[in-house]
Amino acid sequence: MVALLIAPHLRSMTLYTLPDFFSQRFGGRWPRLLAAWSAILCSFTYVVAQIYGVGLIASRLTGVQFEIGILLGLGGILLCSFLGGMRAITWTQVAQYIILMMAFLIPVSWLAYKQLGTPLAPLAYGTQLSKIADLEQKLISDPAELAVRKEYLRRADALRSKLENVEASLQNERYMLEQHVRDLKLQNAEFSAITKARRDLQALPKNATEAKEIWQKSMLENYERSKPLGGMPLHGKAFQGEPDGTPQEQELFQHSRINFVALIFCLMAGTAGLPHLLTRFYTVPNEAEARLSVAWSLFFIVILYLSAPALAVLVKFEVMNNLVGSSFSELPHWLAQWSRVDSALVEVTDVNLDGILQFGELKLGADMIMLASPELAGLPYVISGLVAAGGFAAALSTADGLLLSISNAFVHDMRLGMKNGVESQDGRVILSKFALLAVAMCAALVAAWKPAQILALVSASFSLAASAFFPGMVMGIFWQRASRKGVVLGMLLGLITTLLYMTLNLPSVRAAFHWPADSGLFLGIQPISAGILGAPVGFLAILLGTWVWPDRPMTPEPQAPSQNPYPGL
Repeated sequence: MVALLIAPHLRSMTLYTLPDFFSQRFGGRWPRLLAAWSAILCSFTYVVAQIYGVGLIASRLTGVQFEIGILLGLGGILLCSFLGGMRAITWTQVAQYIILMMAFLIPVSWLAYKQLGTPLAPLAYGTQLSKIADLEQKLISDPAELAVRKEYLRRADALRSKLENVEASLQNERYMLEQHVRDLKLQNAEFSAITKARRDLQALPKNATEAKEIWQKSMLENYERSKPLGGMPLHGKAFQGEPDGTPQEQELFQHSRINFVALIFCLMAGTAGLPHLLTRFYTVPNEAEARLSVAWSLFFIVILYLSAPALAVLVKFEVMNNLVGSSFSELPHWLAQWSRVDSALVEVTDVNLDGILQFGELKLGADMIMLASPELAGLPYVISGLVAAGGFAAALSTADGLLLSISNAFVHDMRLGMKNGVESQDGRVILSKFALLAVAMCAALVAAWKPAQILALVSASFSLAASAFFPGMVMGIFWQRASRKGVVLGMLLGLITTLLYMTLNLPSVRAAFHWPADSGLFLGIQPISAGILGAPVGFLAILLGTWVWPDRPMTPEPQAPSQNPYPGL
């Protein structure tokens, strides 16, 4: 899509940034400003995800706290970004992508050789699918797994009863914990037991509103984990639910298919609208080179994306066949080490108290599966370091381009640093570095709050780019009648639709307004795929806006009297 619709046309216009396109194509101030602010919004969301990932890697490698890890990673990002401008970042990204390719392909090839006897993972991993299907059926009917699911169901029912009267339940919970602390003191219990009881008391929600939000989220999670395989669908099934099952299963099946298509659309249209990607096409010599660069990019991307499902199958087989069934006293050390980085990444609890790890007792966060795959498969520690270096390189590469796009939007597109309408080259460079530093610090602060998982943040960035830029760029390139007011209306309505849908479906917002979960989803579309709603709104608004407010034909400006004393020459 980028090669056919976007890249050659942008390169032929010899521009510098994406807002430059809107300014040159439609004229006026508002298209440039809206494009600049949209570029800042989607790029900032993306760079928060990258800094979050850098913090995870740095924290895991060095053993420091997550917040300190973010600062260490931020130092690397700023070092790469401050060394130079576009040329320096371009060659830095070349080196970083080579590291990324090696860090991804070596572990998956090693893992395939360990399990299948061949390093060609994308061609050979299919033999493990039948083994995973057999293991899944075995786990579904295993008595120990059934006991785990029964315990999660009991916990969910207990939380549901608490939610019937949140205020009374919270007071009762606080009274019981306070009484437990007093009893331990009277019994001269061990200091560790008293400390644990005090921590449980301090961890209680402060008020009924907070308690309702926490308990409701925990109740839904426990109900999910009380399902077979901890709520995970069978690996061989394309979608959740059943097309011929109960009405609820049929609805789940339809929503699963719709969300798959919606996410694919947002990734495609978002790729065609992300500012830091499109800026790359301004650095190639001509239109033919722009198409060729996209072709080579697709070649390397295909290698990675064909290896990704192979890695998923190989890692899942390793978990089900080797990790599940281990004694809790013999669990590998990497579980505890990743849990110290962030308790949400790894959760292991002996729910049925049998001392054996069941599949339902293990929860692995999506953000650490790739980084922990060498340790999970028992590969040499140098491979773990290589994977961490690859993840670090990927985050640095993306963050460099994103920060450059944001600083350019502030300084170049918003015309900051101008004095009497004239730009100073040295002043603009210095101002761009200060803007880059300020944005990086703000992104690190947001990432330290852990607002969402990396996948959710990245997908949200693609949705924002798809709704803000894709309609205006396609209509501006291929429809000569597209007007300035129509494009402004399309960018505004598309972006507002996407932001509003994401905001209203945040768990905290729904809890604040006492809305039931997933009640505001249109056709079951998840918030990360909101771009599939915003982009059509943008296209429609451009069409209607152009019809209502067409651009008037440009009248030639009156020519000033010639100052040439010899007008005939």
